Amino acid sequence: MTFGDAGGVRLHVVTGKGGTGKTTVAAALAMALATQGKRVLVAEVEGRQGISGVFDVPRLSGDEEVQVATGPGGGQVMGLSVDPKAALLEYLQMFYKLGMAGGMLERFGVIDFATTVAPGLRDVLLIGKVYEAVRRRPSRRGTRSDQLYDAVVLDAPPTGRVAQFLGVNHAMAGLAKVGPIKNQADAITALLQSSQTAVHLVTLLEEMPVQETVEAVAELRALSLPLGAIVVNQEVTPPISDETLALLAADDFDEDPLAEDLAAVGLRVGPRMLGGLTQTGIDLTHRLALQDRERETLDGLGLPTFHLPLIPGGMDAGGLLELTAALAEQEAAV
Repeated sequence: MTFGDAGGVRLHVVTGKGGTGKTTVAAALAMALATQGKRVLVAEVEGRQGISGVFDVPRLSGDEEVQVATGPGGGQVMGLSVDPKAALLEYLQMFYKLGMAGGMLERFGVIDFATTVAPGLRDVLLIGKVYEAVRRRPSRRGTRSDQLYDAVVLDAPPTGRVAQFLGVNHAMAGLAKVGPIKNQADAITALLQSSQTAVHLVTLLEEMPVQETVEAVAELRALSLPLGAIVVNQEVTPPISDETLALLAADDFDEDPLAEDLAAVGLRVGPRMLGGLTQTGIDLTHRLALQDRERETLDGLGLPTFHLPLIPGGMDAGGLLELTAALAEQEAAV
């Protein structure tokens, strides 16, 4: 299963260890889908305003879907930051027609209490908004429901919590055994376990992120959640040739040819410069060897793998487009 239309995937869940760049990858995935001319919603549920930061747009409110980008292929990317309080008020209005009474509950702190002491309910409400966007149908009244999406990209919680977050049916088992909350949790679980969903895991080629990825894959498989792809982010490509790397990795590395080459281009070569350059090269060989070991571990998971380069100087609009192009190119080659 990949990022495109294979299997009819409409909900792309993106997770990863904190610091691996999962929000950036979610944004790049949304842009890659928009490159195909799709109308895409990218949603976050952690309240970090990561989407607005990546796309460099004003902060997103908790109940509005706003355009954050236009894809190179003419598609459209909308953004949503799901707020649990707004989701609960909408839920109460939808199922219990509370109207103004819902606002009074918020005034007296009942909404904050409910979304804080019942984390299972909070997760159902958060992912329920995403579920609604995936399942949305045209409205005859010309409301916001007319904003239909070809795909929804969810910037999900990190790998350490994603199985709990997506296992909403288990989370609600002790809170509601019947009624609309239980029905909604069951409907969400059915969507998440269907071929319309793919869970993608973002990692770095480092020991801890890869280990968390391996553990998350096992947990997600145990919950019968369909896995999509592994996205290796910030991958370092060797700036020097394989022959040079082999020389640096050798125990008897000879610094004299390096010193002669530096002197030939007019540089003043001293022991400090020479030692620093040599050590930098040796550190690079160790980093690349680590990447190779972790890459083998990821290959053992048996999932499609996408590779994204390290963007020097941090992420900006140009960097996001570079990652978008890399995803689109690799998707086309699958």
